[in-house]
Amino acid sequence: MTKKTAGKPADGKKIRVTLLKSTHGQLQMHRDNMRGLGLRRQRHSVELVATPAVLGMVRESGFMLKVEEV
Repeated sequence: MTKKTAGKPADGKKIRVTLLKSTHGQLQMHRDNMRGLGLRRQRHSVELVATPAVLGMVRESGFMLKVEEV
């Protein structure tokens, strides 16, 4: 049997995501994306592996974020 590695990039690129704008007054979808990325408050940063799921959440709510490659 082979082990599936769905959703994991081969090179393991990482990105640092920082929440710049408040989620107050935003659509529920954007608030859910921030929680899914692990962001809790303004100026909070997290380092994440750049999977398709993470990049999709960043693209949808990118106007509230600062994204850097690590």
